[in-house]
Parts: sequence; C-alpha cells; structure tokens
Amino acid sequence: MDKNNYKSGCNSFKLSRVINIKGNINYLTFFALLICLPSMLCVNALAQNNTASSEDLVEILKSDELEILNANGIESRRVINGVFKHKGAFLYSNLAIQNINTNVIEAFGNVKIVQGDTVTVTGDTLYYYGNTRLAIVSGRKTVLKDSKRTLTTRKIEYEMGNGIAYYKQPGRTVDEENVLTSKEGFYNTSTKEFTYYRNVKLVNKKYTLTTDTLLYNSITKWSYFNGPTKIVNKDGTVVGTKGQYNTETTQSSFHKRTTVDNETYTLTADSLIVDGKSNDGQGKGNVVIVAKKDKTVLNGDEGYYWKSRGYSKIYGHAYVRNVVSEDTLYIRADTLYSFENARDSTRKLIGHKNVFIYKSDFQGKCDSINYNTADSVIRFFRQPILWSDQHYQMEADTITAFLVNNEINRMLLKGKAFVITEDTLVRQFNQVKGRIINAYFGAKNQLKQVLVEGNGESAYYAVDDKQKNIGLNRVECGRMNLLFKENRVEKISFVGKPDGKLIPPMKIKQPERQLEGFNWRISEKPTREKTIWAEL
Repeated sequence: MDKNNYKSGCNSFKLSRVINIKGNINYLTFFALLICLPSMLCVNALAQNNTASSEDLVEILKSDELEILNANGIESRRVINGVFKHKGAFLYSNLAIQNINTNVIEAFGNVKIVQGDTVTVTGDTLYYYGNTRLAIVSGRKTVLKDSKRTLTTRKIEYEMGNGIAYYKQPGRTVDEENVLTSKEGFYNTSTKEFTYYRNVKLVNKKYTLTTDTLLYNSITKWSYFNGPTKIVNKDGTVVGTKGQYNTETTQSSFHKRTTVDNETYTLTADSLIVDGKSNDGQGKGNVVIVAKKDKTVLNGDEGYYWKSRGYSKIYGHAYVRNVVSEDTLYIRADTLYSFENARDSTRKLIGHKNVFIYKSDFQGKCDSINYNTADSVIRFFRQPILWSDQHYQMEADTITAFLVNNEINRMLLKGKAFVITEDTLVRQFNQVKGRIINAYFGAKNQLKQVLVEGNGESAYYAVDDKQKNIGLNRVECGRMNLLFKENRVEKISFVGKPDGKLIPPMKIKQPERQLEGFNWRISEKPTREKTIWAEL
C-alpha cells in the first residue's frame, strides 16, 4: 500500500471501528500487541499528532472493560472499573471516558483520587484535566482526606500540581481537635493552610470561633481572621474584627476595636492581646475596663487586666468612673490600679501621681489616692486639697473622707490641717487650722462641725441677731469645737485656756483677716471635663 492509500485506510478505520476488550487487562502487553497491527499503528500515529506528549498523557493501568472509540477525529476510551495513573497520582471510578485529544477524563461512580501517601479525594463524579492536573470532584458527599483531617462538601476543585483544593459550597473540615465549617474555602495540602470565607465557624472543646474570613495554619495552630469575629469559651467572649488566635495556646491578638467580656468585667481597646487560658488581657488605644459588680469603669490609653489576681492597671489619660447612687465619682491619675476582692465583691482603687477627683458635691486634687468601696473610705495623700460647692476648702498632709450612703459624712485631716469656708454674708473667709481636724457634714454636704486637736487657731467673723457683722474673732487654743450653720460659725467652744480677741470691723487690718498659710485656691478646683481629660 502506498503512502496516500495508507492514510486513507487509517481514516476509514477511525470512522467505522470500535475496539471492545473485556477482562482484566495488563495494558503494557495489550498495547504492545496493538502496535503490531498496521491499522492500529495508523490510529496511534494520528492520535499522537493531536494530543499531549506521552509523558503528560493519563495512563490506564487496568480495567474490567475497555472500548476505544474514534469519531470525527476524536479518539477516546471508555473504561469500566478502571485505574488511571498520572504524575504519581491514581484515579479510580466505576466508569470513565478518556478523551485522548484533550487529555481529559470524565469519571462516574465511586470516584477516588489517591495522591502520594497522604491525600485522598472521593466522590460521585470526576472531571480530570490532565494537561493542567485539575480535578473537579462532586457528589452528594465529596471528601478530601489527608493524614490528620477530613474535608467534606458537595464539590471540590483540586489543583493537584500545587496541592490546593477549594470549594464554593458549604464545607466541613474535621481534625482531632477542631470542626470547621464555612460557605467557601481553600486548603493547601502542602503547607497545611486553610482559608475559609463566609459564615466561618471553628469549634473545639475549649472554644467556638465565628468570623467572615479565616486563615488557619494547622501546623502552627494560628488562625488569622478578618471581619466581625467572636470567640466564646467557658470563661467569656471576645468580639473583634481583625486579628489572630492560636488554637493550641488559646492566645489571641486583635488589631481593631475589640472587647473581652466575662462574668466579672469587660475590656475594650483599639488593639488587644488576650491569654485564653488565664483570661489576662492587655489593651492599647482608648482602653475601657468595666467591673460589672460595682459599676466601676477604668479608662486610659493602655491597660492590663490579670483575672487570676483580680488586678487591673491603666495609664495614659487614665481615669475611673464609679457610679454611686445617682451620682458619679471620677478619679484621674497618671496611673490607676484596681484590685478586686472576689469574696465580698469589693474593690480598691489606687491613683498615682497628679490625681484629680470630681463628684457633684465635692472636688479635689493630690499626689495619690486610695479608695476602698467596701467601707466607702477615700484617702488622699501628699498635699491633698478638697473643695465643695458649699464654699469650703480643706488642706492637710493627708485627708481621709468617710462616705455614708454615697455622701461625705466626715473628713479627717492630719498634719498642717487647714479649713476655709467662704462667708457669703460678709464676703470674707472663716478659717480654722491645727494638727488634726475632724470635719462633720450634714445633708447636701453642708459643713456642720469642726473639731481641732492640737495647735488650734481660728479666724471667724461674728454676727449679731440681725446678721450684722460685729467683728473678727482671732483665737488660739490647743483644742476647739466649732459649730457651723450656712457656712458661718454659729458657736465655738474651747478646751483649755484660749487666747483670743474680737476686732471691730472698722479696726480690722488686712493681715489680721488671714491665718498664716492661708491660700484660697478655688481656681484650681477640677471640673468634670478636666478630670476626664476632655479639657486640658
């Protein structure tokens, strides 16, 4: 047969013949025999001109039945219960159609891909593109397994060349510790990294994490999330929008506004680090710590919370709010500390350096402060000074304020104690000083009594029954008791021998109006805005 007739015979054979071979076939032997047939030589020669190179062509290892089909220049194989091999991977199915020209396999029934000794994909239907090594497996239950986890969904697209599998239908990934579900996801079988999208939920025995987008590295155990995220465990809840979480150590860090919430407190900050085992937290940027039991709120630029010790520290524009009855007590300091006592649900607050205090009925400043909510006692240290809207000022080396029903009941002034009240009637100042002073208050924070112990001195304006000024009383006595009414001295008694004089109004000289050390500092009285750093 000449060359032209040989080609013509080959074409005629392709259009009219189907080879059907049944039985368990060894394909190396079969194709060796097939090549010996002239007509088959012709078919094979033409097929090689239109398909991938031989090393890229998917190889049939065995089958129960094989049909070789040729129609319109397209050569295909129909394989029953076949096994294919390609680039080290094995493909199994009940029925497969292999297109030799495009190097594509369509497979149906009990589909399975085995790649190496780690990855197995099973399903009902397979489309395998040999030239790109893309496998699309679908079915009622499509499963990808490796040595430690199982991914189940309805359809998996697996790029076998780079080991990346992805799904765009709801999927579920399970390993020894975690169950992770999402609407869409990617899994890199080489790096063991997962990326999940939409309605992502990660559950294990320690916690539950929900988010919009999650990157999970199963080797490092770090999860990176983006979008509204919630982590819930037996000790509390973390809510944020961007950050990372270690499923093994339960450590987490958040890079946008985040809140930690548990039965005793909430901690909110622009960025946050949380130890899931201890529930200790560190926040930066507009930090807010809320103690739920006593309605105490700490604010600042940076803060720490140690749950096991019931201890908080906050600094940088730091201040605390404590709701007392219908009023709010504000304390500002360079650094604030809060200590919880779990046994009796009480709290101790400590402010250090540049302390301001504000309440509607009194204000003050000092170097440091100690407030115990258990006994409602506030202690002021190092040059404290207090004011009231009822026109009095108090100074001493230390001042202790005793609150009853959230109102000041008594103040104890120790060391260089000095009390000044503004007498609005005579437009002057009544003054008392001594080593120790106990000041007692009535309703609405009205000063009603002052007891002086040691080195007592007083300067007060006396009035007659018609409320007319009759002069200035200057008295020195070791101990004295002054009773006040409407910020004026109503009665005074002395223990010991007082040394005093009454100076008529017309004879009062300016130096006599003030005791030594007098300094009316009302301009320094903190406002609410200044105490919460709204006014610098």
